Amino acid sequence: MEAKKLIELAKKAMEKAYAPYSGYQVGAALLCADGSVYCGCNIENSAFSPTVCAERSAFFKAVYDGHRKFTAIAVCGGKDGKISGIFPPCGVCRQVMREFCKDDFIIYLAGPEDSFQTYTLAQLLPVSFSL
Repeated sequence: MEAKKLIELAKKAMEKAYAPYSGYQVGAALLCADGSVYCGCNIENSAFSPTVCAERSAFFKAVYDGHRKFTAIAVCGGKDGKISGIFPPCGVCRQVMREFCKDDFIIYLAGPEDSFQTYTLAQLLPVSFSL
């Protein structure tokens, strides 16, 4: 699947975010090795520690359905549903990615006006550990 299609799915997922506290909606679209795609959005909570990021939401749905091999993820976000810059995964999400993905896992970070940046997991989480 090409990057632009995965990013479009992430944008649609962004619309489903529950972000009444920060106002920042984030969407993610995770591409599994078999070609299936799982989308996720951020879901905030007033206590904040129970909040879940879009990336983890997508990963956990896919893992629940039995997937363990992943190719790429697209992430986008912005205040009040408008993409306002890139939204790189937080440290917790990067470690979840590391649990299931190798160094060459691709991360597309969507920006405004159809722009995006491409990274590998190794670039965003260097000197990491995994099984």
